[in-house]
Amino acid sequence: MADKFETGQVLEGKVTGIQPYGAFVALDDEVQGLVHISEVTHGFVKDINDHLSVGEEVKVKILNIDEEKNKYSLSIRATEEAPKKQETKRAPKQNTQQQQQQDNQSSGFNTLKDKLEEWIEQSEERENTYKN
Repeated sequence: MADKFETGQVLEGKVTGIQPYGAFVALDDEVQGLVHISEVTHGFVKDINDHLSVGEEVKVKILNIDEEKNKYSLSIRATEEAPKKQETKRAPKQNTQQQQQQDNQSSGFNTLKDKLEEWIEQSEERENTYKN
């Protein structure tokens, strides 16, 4: 059966099933392989259903064939060109921190210092209430 396919081969397959850990892809009527979730696309995949659906035709590369167990490891990611890395600059990092601080302030988050004054007032009010 493995005579038809070899490691490194790129071919078309059909998604036959989806699990949280990956997708099963039929290479022909007899052979089916697994595309692990890490091999679906470049980058992080939280939910495989966002990328694949049952019945979809996909281009896969055979990463490994275990003839004894009749298991085929496949990759969709290996058939795609890797995205180019964007240049990172140090200045935007500071802007991001400043943005977070602004977001926190506008979202109703208070610093401990601000809250401490409020808590002291509340505590004093309670003490006065209990003394009277």
